[in-house]
Amino acid sequence: MNNNVEPEISRLIAYFQQNQATDGSWRFCLENSPLTDAYMIILLRTLDVPDEQSIARLAARIASMQQPDGCWRLFPDETAGNLSITVESYYALLYAGYYQKTDPAMRAAFQYIRQNGGLSKTSMLTKVMLALTGQYPWPAASPPIELLLLPRFSPISFYDFVGYARVYLTPILIAADRKASFPTAHTPSMVDLYVDNGTDTDSLLGFFDTIRQGVKQLPFLPAQLHALALRKAERFMLARIEPDGTLYSYFGATFLMIFALMALGYRRDHPVITRAVTGLYGLFCQANGQLMMQNNTSTVWDTALASHALLNAGLPANDPMMRKSADYLLARQQQKASDWSWNNPGVAPGGWGFSDINTLNPDVDDTTTSLRAMRRMMQVDRRYRSAWDRGLTWILSMQNDDGGWPAFEKNTDKAIMRSLPIEGAAAAATDPSTADLTGRTLEFLGNDTGFTLASPAIGRPVSWLLRQQEKDGSWYGRWGITYLYGTWAALTGMCAVGLPADHPAVQKAVAWLTRVQNADGGWGESCKSDVLKTYVPLGISTLSQTAWATDALIAASPKSTPAIERGIRFLIQSGTKSDWTTNYPTGAGLPGGFYFQYDSYQKIWPLLALGNYRNKYA
Repeated sequence: MNNNVEPEISRLIAYFQQNQATDGSWRFCLENSPLTDAYMIILLRTLDVPDEQSIARLAARIASMQQPDGCWRLFPDETAGNLSITVESYYALLYAGYYQKTDPAMRAAFQYIRQNGGLSKTSMLTKVMLALTGQYPWPAASPPIELLLLPRFSPISFYDFVGYARVYLTPILIAADRKASFPTAHTPSMVDLYVDNGTDTDSLLGFFDTIRQGVKQLPFLPAQLHALALRKAERFMLARIEPDGTLYSYFGATFLMIFALMALGYRRDHPVITRAVTGLYGLFCQANGQLMMQNNTSTVWDTALASHALLNAGLPANDPMMRKSADYLLARQQQKASDWSWNNPGVAPGGWGFSDINTLNPDVDDTTTSLRAMRRMMQVDRRYRSAWDRGLTWILSMQNDDGGWPAFEKNTDKAIMRSLPIEGAAAAATDPSTADLTGRTLEFLGNDTGFTLASPAIGRPVSWLLRQQEKDGSWYGRWGITYLYGTWAALTGMCAVGLPADHPAVQKAVAWLTRVQNADGGWGESCKSDVLKTYVPLGISTLSQTAWATDALIAASPKSTPAIERGIRFLIQSGTKSDWTTNYPTGAGLPGGFYFQYDSYQKIWPLLALGNYRNKYA
């Protein structure tokens, strides 16, 4: 065994000891593209909130991320830049008031936008934001808001969309219906960036017609239906506001909700709107000396992952640090049935959500991760037994009919929804079983509950995973980047429930991981993989992806191998490095649209892999 493993484990444990918050959590920044920074500037200016300090600091961060050719990128190796992010950043910098169109950097951004098709080539969300602030026309044919009224047996109904899509879609439907537009005297004009490239709306109009045909079957007059749908949309949003005032704890959904409420006649100083803005201030985070706006916090996720990694590394469950983190997690277990229960009725609440103030939107991954931390705590404190039982029951109940597990909502994967003529529908509209969620759930059930291949609940998910394996031996991961993440989750999960190391699927995956290992012993995968749906090497190794790959090989290898030893050596030698790979996003939000850099990942995943290496091979 590598003699430097113990000192590195001790170093990482000390880091967590020094950085635990007083409430027992670990609070890391969840970094993403400039989108949220830009939208916060636009929101504050639209509402005339006098906060020059925050606006100036957000603008400075946005400006620091501009590339020499004038564009902004979603991730460092996004070759051609990103038009939508560039438009949003350019607009926000002008709206902030600290930059002018004549500035060299702004002129470079202007040229990039024009050369890449202008505003009409941006994403749907960018166009919505521009329309809300008076810089882009709402389409003449807007999606019928009566969608909210269609019964569940309709070909398409509102609840065929997954929950996180519904909270974005609802305020957009309201704003589009009202043709809402809120320019101010200081709104910068973007008219010089509007290039009419022509838009093919035939397929979208067909989708709208499908909704209208369903609406015609409802026993009300059109005007009555329209008013009823608007009221239902308003109530839907208000019922999903978290205690801090945000909608579902998401920045983006809250931003849209504020504009939708104003479109319905709410004054800008209405208590719901002022509470929402206050809630958004709670999403600010300081990263590398800069102020940034998170789309949501990752506090529950980070705390649960860190707790599990620390316990796995040998800290006793009665350690004061572990007791504090367990108490924090215990207080965050959700107590009420919410939208997840639509397709999973009669099941008691018991899940955990992702962010610190999430009380409505539990998910499978945060729940299994929190339960991993709970298992050892039950041995020293009976209080955790009830939480464990409710959480385990909830997880088992969330299994999809195809055998796999979703992220948020059971059996929310109607085929017609994946082919909707809406940008990103295949990834954003539904919540199918994924290899990463299914694999990680299996890993929990195998290592923490004793489930095996002989258990009734295990055979179907293993069979489902085996069917999803790519020809090269990898698996696609939905919520991390990408084939390294999916392969790690699938391999550790199946091995945990007893799939033998000599199984052909395991051997094929091990061969693939070994083949894509870098010369320095690490692994690195580009976000391009997520866009192209094929493995694209980054060309350099990252800590989190190396930890995933090494951990997968450990799970599948009875004895250590040269590939494992090289991976462990990289994790130890690179544990304190700080370069562009440290900030490379390895968390996935929306393919080609939104990626996350978890500041926690540089510590948590290496600690977990090193702990598993020592525990298995010492």
